[in-house]
Parts: sequence; C-alpha cells; structure tokens
Amino acid sequence: MPRTAVVTDSTASLPAALAGSAAVTVVPLHVVVDDVDHLEGVDLSTADLVAALRAGTRVTTSQPGPEVFARTYARLAAEGAREIVSVHLSGELSGTVTSAATAAQTAAVPVHVVDSRTVGMALGLGALAAAEVAAAGGSGAAAARAAAARSAGAEVLFAVDSLEHLRRGGRLGAVAAALGTVLGLRPVLGVHEGRLEVVEKVRTSARARERSVDRTAAQAQRRRRCAVAVHHLGDEATAQELADRLTAAAGPGLTEVHVVELSAVLGAHTGPGVVATVVADA
Repeated sequence: MPRTAVVTDSTASLPAALAGSAAVTVVPLHVVVDDVDHLEGVDLSTADLVAALRAGTRVTTSQPGPEVFARTYARLAAEGAREIVSVHLSGELSGTVTSAATAAQTAAVPVHVVDSRTVGMALGLGALAAAEVAAAGGSGAAAARAAAARSAGAEVLFAVDSLEHLRRGGRLGAVAAALGTVLGLRPVLGVHEGRLEVVEKVRTSARARERSVDRTAAQAQRRRRCAVAVHHLGDEATAQELADRLTAAAGPGLTEVHVVELSAVLGAHTGPGVVATVVADA
C-alpha cells in the first residue's frame, strides 16, 4: 500500500477494475427500493433499479454513517497507511462528505477529506488524481490538492428524459421541474457550485444527448490534455455511440475515454434514459 491511501464513495461510478488497479477504496452508499435497503455496487443490479424506477416504485438513497468511514479508515491504517485522502460527492447534494469528516476526527492517522463539489466520474477522476500522487510517494496534502483541482476543473452534464425523479428526490427546484413537465422539455443538467442546475432545455431526449456531447467536445478542444467519460444506466450501446462521436470531435488533447455505468444512487435521482458526459484535465 502507498504511504497515502485514497478513499472515495460509490457515486464516483468508478468501475471495480479501475478502482482496484489504482488502489482506491470505494465506500458504498445506500439505495432503498420499496423499503428494502441495498448497498450500491454490492447487491442491486442496474436492471433491477431501472425496472423499479419504470414501475414507479419508491426509490430513495442515503449516505453511509460516520461509523462506516471510521471502520474503513481503521482498516487502512492497520494495513500500513500513514495518511488517508477521502474524496466525496458534493456536500450540497449529500451528507456523505460530512460523515467522512466526522469519522476523520477520531482516525488513527491524518485524514484529508475533500468535498469534490461534483459527482460521477468528475469525482472519480479526482480520486484517481489523488491515487496517482499517492503512488508516486506524494503526501496526503498533495494528493488532496490534486483531487480537488481535477474535480474543480471538470465539467459534468446530464441528459435526462424527465425532471420528475430529481423533483421527487428534492435535488431540483419544483419550479424548474414543473417547467420541464408542463412544456415537455428534456433538460441538459450541469453541476455548478456543487448543485445541479438546468443548463439547457431542448425538445427531445436525443437532442439533449447531442447537446451534451457538443458541449463536452467543445470543452475538450480547449484543454491541452483531457480525459472524458460517458455514463449510462443500462444502455451501454448508446453510451458507446456517444463516446465514439465525442472521441472524433474532442481534438488531439484527448488521452482517456471511459464508458461507465452510472452509480445507482445517481441513477435513482436522474431516472431511466439518463446519459452523462464528463471532461476533466488529464
């Protein structure tokens, strides 16, 4: 284990193989389907989640408690970590980072808690940046700075079929949700200052996906070196098609492309049919 261990949460949407190869520990959030509690990435399949959402089944989510992070930090310290960097989804959207900070206060080793102010692979790439610094022998403080910088510079866009799931979960204002429903619009959402906001409204889901790709490609073209990701919820074929288009349009600075299933927690709030794009400095 590197001197500095890296922890993130499951909303980073990091594939298990990628997290494992980078030695990133992933703490799962909870998804409650019809009053049955599941740990995302552990005992809830994407197909089951999508079926529940389409059926109108009540789906809620919750963060891990401080005791979960305390056990994780204790295990990593026992395995030889001298410092820990714990990088999490926006505190404006979840109490996960607060749980991590609470556990950090009593940890046996210093824990640098980072509020990424974002979600999805924008968070995941930040955690990987921390892992790169840690693998090179960098300090916890340096790894935390790398995570914060990469996540802060990332852009994440969601193309959703409806705002209804976000409205139900309280993640978007009722007025914006009503506009999307009444006018039949399909929004492109972004993350600004840690919160979800409507970036653009178009008439069809296909157009929303196109605009997400166009905006992400434009961002990629302005960066010297960058990584991109395309998230999906049980629709890898569409995501791969969008990733291919994005790869062709992103320019010579593109160094990494990831096609990744969206976290179940994020999927529960965005609904079936969601596609998300991410671009970050590499």
